[in-house]
Amino acid sequence: MSAADLIAAAVLLTPAALGGVALGATWRSSATDAEAVRTVLAEGAAERAARAQQQDEGGTPPPAREPAPRPATAPAAPRLAAVIEFPAHRRAA
Repeated sequence: MSAADLIAAAVLLTPAALGGVALGATWRSSATDAEAVRTVLAEGAAERAARAQQQDEGGTPPPAREPAPRPATAPAAPRLAAVIEFPAHRRAA
């Protein structure tokens, strides 16, 4: 192999090698992030289940809620313009 071949190989393979390292790091961190998300979701599900069980057993009543909003009165429809009859001699055209 000549020096030109080695330089060409280094130029072509170095970005691929660096990209592979970056890709591996990304996959590893995404697995860690996914595990953290699964943990948070499991904690939330356990908390909701405990609250539901407590309410089923007659625990504390739900907090008072604000009253439902009153339905808004519909605004009056805007008045439409008067219809003008189209001239008959223009219809045939």
